[in-house]
Amino acid sequence: MTMRVYSGTDIGQRRQVNQDYVYASTDTVGNLPNLFVVADGMGGHNAGDFASSCAVHVLVDTVREDANYNPVKVMRHGIESANLQILEEAAKSADRKGMGTTIVAATIVGSSAYVANVGDSRLYLIHQGIRQITKDHSLVQEMVRMGELREEEALNHPDKNIITRALGVAPSVDVDFFDFEIQPDAMILMCSDGLSNMVTNEEIAKLLEQPGSLKEKGKALIRLANANGGKDNIAVVLIEPFTKEVEE
Repeated sequence: MTMRVYSGTDIGQRRQVNQDYVYASTDTVGNLPNLFVVADGMGGHNAGDFASSCAVHVLVDTVREDANYNPVKVMRHGIESANLQILEEAAKSADRKGMGTTIVAATIVGSSAYVANVGDSRLYLIHQGIRQITKDHSLVQEMVRMGELREEEALNHPDKNIITRALGVAPSVDVDFFDFEIQPDAMILMCSDGLSNMVTNEEIAKLLEQPGSLKEKGKALIRLANANGGKDNIAVVLIEPFTKEVEE
């Protein structure tokens, strides 16, 4: 069995700077057998792209040095370290004051996936349809969860970009964790809201069911987000954990 992955980002149609950052390793990172990360930065000037890349680099470096074998503890430690580093960097420079980033990280251990999430970047499981595993830390999604807003109303809500949790906001960060079993023919999609705000879950599922390589599917998702308006940067990490054939 081979694990296959595609990762990529795109600036989109409206932004001057790409503040999305991705990392994908099918090889071991410290005590984790693999590691996949999507971060979506925010902040003026170039602060958002600094925040997202800083978060990913600190997370990866911390994971490499962590003696723990528990994937949840390893990812928590990495995200907490990244959070503190962003705060420290923001304090050094007026241009970086108030910067922050979302982060979603995942590792696959055997047939189980472990996921850590802060913000509104997402992880989906694609198997006989599409299921969002992570829960958005956003004002609009919290209104949906409270029953104050219908899912359909949330799609075009004016406040949909307001997130309620991010790295770089406070010295401590509340991280959500999820785990699930992966079926042999399943696929995992991790993305920033530049994809999920531009392409519906149904469109994502339909596109990923088409024949083609993982790279072709990943690039097609980015093209579709741009065709639908491309209002934000787009980040995509696609994983096929269990594939039998070799892809050229």
